[in-house]
Amino acid sequence: MKYHSVFDIIGPIMIGPSSSHTAGAARIGKAARSLFARQPKKAIITLYGSFAKTYKGHGTDVAIVGGILGFDTYDNRIVDSLVIAKDLGIEIQVIPSNEQSEHPNTARIYLEDEKGTLEIVGVSIGGGKVEIVEIQGFKIKVSGNQPSLIVFHEDRHGVIASVSTTLSKFEINIGYMEVARKEKGSIAMMVIETDQRITREVLNELESLKAVRQVALLKTS
Repeated sequence: MKYHSVFDIIGPIMIGPSSSHTAGAARIGKAARSLFARQPKKAIITLYGSFAKTYKGHGTDVAIVGGILGFDTYDNRIVDSLVIAKDLGIEIQVIPSNEQSEHPNTARIYLEDEKGTLEIVGVSIGGGKVEIVEIQGFKIKVSGNQPSLIVFHEDRHGVIASVSTTLSKFEINIGYMEVARKEKGSIAMMVIETDQRITREVLNELESLKAVRQVALLKTS
C-alpha cells in the first residue's frame, strides 16, 4: 500500500484501539448509513477475516454500529453504540463468518426498515481508510474520501450524459466516474466522485431525470 501523507500512517482522531479495526470499521458503518439516508430498524453485520477473529477485542462491532448511527470516528458515543441502538429500537445482529474474503478486514452490512433495504461491503485498508467494494450487489471500488454520488438507473443510452449535464449545470466537476451493471439492459449504477459539495437541490434534479431510479450520497467521514 502507498501512503500519501503522514496522516495515512498515524490514522484519524478516533475512539478505539485500532485505526483499521475501529476507525475504519466506523467509517464503513457510516457509509452504509449515508447511503440508507435514515435510521434503520434492523442491521445485520457480517464480519470476515481478521474482523471476524478479533472484533470483540478491538470493538469492531461497536464501531460499525456507531457508524450506522451516524457517529464520527472521534465521537465518544461510539463506546455506547450497542446500548444506544437498543434504546432506539434498532435490532443488531453480528455474525462472524469463516468464509474467505479478498481482504482480511471486510464487513458486509445489511440495513432494513419498512421503506426498503440496503446491503454494502466495505474493507478497512489501514490508517482509518476504507473502500466500499459492493453496493446492492454491484461490484465497485470507491473510497468515500470525496463526495460520491451513487446513481441507480436503467441501463439505456443517454442516461450517463443526462447526469453529467446536470452536474455541469451546477458547476460540479467530476473527478472520477465508474459505471457497473449486472447485465445489459437491466439496472446499472454510477459512482461519481465530485470536487464540489452536492446539495439537496442537485440530488432532487438528478432524481427527476428520466430512467434514474434512485440517487444517494456516500460519505464515510
